[in-house]
Order: sequence, then structure tokens, then C-alpha cells
Amino acid sequence: MAGKATVIEVGDYDVRVSNPDRIYFPELGATKLDLVEYYLAVSDGIVRALRERPCMLHRFPDGLAGEKVHQKRVPNGAPPWLETVRVKFPRYNRHADELCVTKPADVIWAVQMSTVEFHPWNSRRADTEKPDEWRIDLDPMPDCPFDTVRRVAGVAHEVLDELGITGFPKTSGGKGLHIYVRIAPNWGFSDVRRAALAFAREVERRAPDDVTTTWWRKDRDPGSLFIDYNQNARDHTIASAYSVRGVPTATVSTPVHWDEIPDVDPRDFTIRTVPARFAELGDLHATIDDRAFTLDTLLEWAERDEKAGLTAPEE
Repeated sequence: MAGKATVIEVGDYDVRVSNPDRIYFPELGATKLDLVEYYLAVSDGIVRALRERPCMLHRFPDGLAGEKVHQKRVPNGAPPWLETVRVKFPRYNRHADELCVTKPADVIWAVQMSTVEFHPWNSRRADTEKPDEWRIDLDPMPDCPFDTVRRVAGVAHEVLDELGITGFPKTSGGKGLHIYVRIAPNWGFSDVRRAALAFAREVERRAPDDVTTTWWRKDRDPGSLFIDYNQNARDHTIASAYSVRGVPTATVSTPVHWDEIPDVDPRDFTIRTVPARFAELGDLHATIDDRAFTLDTLLEWAERDEKAGLTAPEE
């Protein structure tokens, strides 16, 4: 049963939270207010992950039991202090003014609007057509055990090390792992995707029994791990670091140390456990913006592969 609205002070802003007692996660008995308190506890991390990126909101107006709404546009009536960024969709000759997080109050406003998951672009408002984040999505097929994900993460780490690139891993909040790399915003989406595919193919060469880059899902071994390079295509988004996932257990996409991965269990990271971890360890992605890397070598690999007949599938 939902209770009266409550006002949450978030920095210099007051955010009114309606129905704070509405149950969002029945398995945990967690409410809308619990979700607000979770995001306040990790506010530094979630703001860093979303900062100045167009952000799609995955909303559950009636809690997880109800319909999931994918919302790109900030609705009319949003507070004047909320910032947006306009992105264009040339195929449809349309645009959307999407949430552009710059402060914790923006996140709490979105939770008030029943947002559970935050799915940012991998580019920022300074130039939404030039990504500054390369995303390595280790996406297990239905019969792929998490031990395989752990192994492949190790291979990906090895390749990144050889490239002189620092990757920042996190759990997906589901059954996979993500690795984020900060890149200079010098390339468009198609080139970042080409580089991501070249990287995925190199990992596949080193772990052929575990990894697939096969485009069509129906053609993949159900026990394999797909490196989903297409997450770097324009307007493709995945849950950010510290985003809660819209699942009954309220798991969180959680940054981890590389040396944690051999023993990590993604199910351990929930809105109940991550705040204490964050308080103890801080944001493990805190230094992600310190250095931006180049894709030059990966694009050379892409060109080599393309000359060998390994063309990139259409987006």
C-alpha cells in the first residue's frame, strides 16, 4: 500500500517522492523509498557513470509487477533545474530531449518518476555523435556458465594489457560482465563498433571454445559467450555502473576489481549490499576519466580483418 509523499533534500534541491511505501521489489520487500535511499548512497558513482550523457530511463510505474516503460523523452512539467540533451534520429526525422544527469538530484527525480534502470549513451552532450566510451559486453548465451564469463574476462584483460589500455569491469546486474574503456572522442559510432568487433574477434581467437562473435543469435552455440560489440552502435544502451536492474532480487550493475572476478557472484550485489560496499571501497570507477585511450591499433586490426573477408554485419 502506498503512503503519503515525502520530500527528499538532495544537495541544493528538494525532490518530492510520491508513494514512497510502494513495493517495487517484492522478493526483498523493498520500496520506492528504499530505491531512492540506494541511489543516494551511491550518488557519486551513479552521477559519474551518467554525467552529461543522453540517458534512457527504464520505468516501472506500478513496480516490477507492472508494465516496463522505455522512456527517452523528459516529460513536460520536469523541474527547471533538470538538464536535458537533444539527440536526433535521422531515420525517423525525429528528436528527443533526454535526461542529462549532472547532479544527484537529477537521479532522484528520475526515481520519483518510477525509474529503476538508467541506460546512458556512450557519448556526451558536447558531441553526441562522438563516443568517449567503448563498451565490452560479455553476454553469456542461455547455457553458458558464469565460470566461462570469468575466464573470458581474463582473456579480455590480457588483450587490453597488451594494447596498453585500462579497462574498468563491472557486473551487468544479470549473468554477464561489462568492461568500459574511456576513449578520446575522435571517432563516430561506426568506427567504435568496428574497433569493438576487432577486439572481440581477437578474444575469440584466443578462447575459441568459449567465445563467439557470430551475428545471428540462432547460429550461436547456446553454451558460448557472445561478445556483443553492437552495444557500441548508435542509440544502443546498457545499464550503467550502479544502475539497479528491474529484476525481483534488485541486483545492481556493480564495479569490481579485476582480481575479484575469479570469485565474484553477481547475485551478491543488490540494493541491500552495494551501499556498504560503496562506503567501504568508494567508486571503483573513480579514475575512469583520468585518461582517454586511442582506437588506432584496433582499427588497424579491423582493416586487416575486413581485407581478409571478415566483414562487419550491418547494425
